[in-house]
Amino acid sequence: MTIIAHFIVAFLALASSFASAYDPSPLQDFCVAVNDTKSAVFVNGKFCKDPMLVVAEDFFKHVDAGNTSNKLGSKVTPVSVNELFGLNTLGISLARIDFAPRGLNPPHIHPRGTEILIVIEGTLHVGFVTSNQNNGQNRLFTKVLNKGDVFVFPIGLPHFQLNVGYGNAVAIAALSSQNAGVITIANAVFGSTPPISDEVLAKAFQIDKNTIDYLQKQFWYDNN
Repeated sequence: MTIIAHFIVAFLALASSFASAYDPSPLQDFCVAVNDTKSAVFVNGKFCKDPMLVVAEDFFKHVDAGNTSNKLGSKVTPVSVNELFGLNTLGISLARIDFAPRGLNPPHIHPRGTEILIVIEGTLHVGFVTSNQNNGQNRLFTKVLNKGDVFVFPIGLPHFQLNVGYGNAVAIAALSSQNAGVITIANAVFGSTPPISDEVLAKAFQIDKNTIDYLQKQFWYDNN
């Protein structure tokens, strides 16, 4: 295969990867989201602020450490398009995750984005579970991460982070969507509104209805 042919194949592969990106490509340099539609002049994902009215603060946000004094011992501070309007149409977001000792960011899913996480301080036990594509098995991939380590959680797969160190821990997660969304599995299953039928859950988990009723009566804390 000639060098030109190699280049064409590589270019087509790259173009294909762009075409399959989850968030659509922007149609202009930026599209700062705005809640007041009366002052909006363009539409691309959300209503966009008039570019002539955009200021540097539309692209800036300060993130403080999260309060981990809760049942989970963790706090996720998101920076998505809902918190930083300048992210609109750019296809990225991030979150700061603070952990108390033994703090847990419980099993959850991001339906619209892949997550890549770096540990800033501390030691985390992390993992994700695959779909049942491997002969019906849901495989678990886990790793213990230390400061500076990076781990990827593929889009739509259940994953978690647990602080296994002796002190506090901090991680930064980047996501491949301006609004990746989050579904905390325990909250969604046992804390939905209105609740899922206890008969459905009892059969699904192969436990008695009294246990389901007990779980549904608990306060399911959301650390996001």
